[in-house]
Amino acid sequence: MIFRRAAQRELAQTASAVFVALFAILLSVQLIRLLKAAATGATASEAVAALLGFGALQYLPVVLSLTLFVSILLTLSRAYRDSEMVIWFSAGLPLTAWARPVLRFALPVVLVIAVLALLLAPWAIAKRSEFMQRMDRRDDLARVTPGAFNESARGDRVFFVESVPETDGQPDQVRNIFISSVQHGRQGVVAAAQGHVEVAANGDKFIVLTRGRRYEGTAGQAEYRLMAFDRYALRIEAAEDTGHSEKSARSLSTWALLKEPSAANLGELVWRIGQPLSALVLALLAIPLSFVNPRAGRTNNLIFALLTFMIYNNLLSVSQAWVAQGRISFALGAWAVHLLMLILLIVLFWKRLAVFSPWRLLRG
Repeated sequence: MIFRRAAQRELAQTASAVFVALFAILLSVQLIRLLKAAATGATASEAVAALLGFGALQYLPVVLSLTLFVSILLTLSRAYRDSEMVIWFSAGLPLTAWARPVLRFALPVVLVIAVLALLLAPWAIAKRSEFMQRMDRRDDLARVTPGAFNESARGDRVFFVESVPETDGQPDQVRNIFISSVQHGRQGVVAAAQGHVEVAANGDKFIVLTRGRRYEGTAGQAEYRLMAFDRYALRIEAAEDTGHSEKSARSLSTWALLKEPSAANLGELVWRIGQPLSALVLALLAIPLSFVNPRAGRTNNLIFALLTFMIYNNLLSVSQAWVAQGRISFALGAWAVHLLMLILLIVLFWKRLAVFSPWRLLRG
């Protein structure tokens, strides 16, 4: 009982530290990408926090799986390094006796991973996709980022705005505007001191520029026209809304995947089912992989263990792709990789049990 409580406490403390480190790395990488997209106008600045949360939910199953594997690995490696395992084996207890406390610690985490992989992660991916589609349908003015060149929805105009004052959260005026466009094969450049938004009776939006000039001509030719204006209106183009969007298998719910068992949907099911199963197998694999010779370094074993994790996840991705392409059946793709890793688990346990058997210890 005392040993069980001590093991659970050490595993929980190690897992907490590992999870905080991995989750901080995940959030940092996602935040850098989103801030870069917001700076270029590809993502609305007010959507950064929501997209960051959806991205965290999407990758959380992998982070928890790696946390579980590394925490068990580090805890048992410390026991080898501090010669606690020598006492363990000298008392006649086999290495497999660690399976029970490890499973007691791992099963709640595996259950959380299953909920995330089967329910929450697909929901987060679907919401993230909706956010991105909503941003793609923004009009040209909403895409403008002050101090940066921005392309219009149709790609036929380039905007530059020095400043965008906001009223009630919505930009209604712009200052020091530069617009480059191509009309009827002629290049046009408009520069104005300021502008504002007007809505016509039919609902069309226009940006009305005041006190500016327009330069028009053909590249490579000396003939250009220069026009000065007090008022110049440009229609704000909005991206076309087709009324429907095709959802990928990743954004569909698990129930929807089961209702429509197409090749792509079955491939996605292989990945979702494989995440909690791989977390459970990896938790058991960490027991024999944690062996460390106290007289030697533990770097080689840790590298081998992390390579095992990477190979396992890559094999799951390959199985998902092959099922989605129809190259293998769903049953084979869903269980072959896990059976292969279970065989590796049995071989590693057999090897460690043979090395640390009581008979061999007595002979040594």
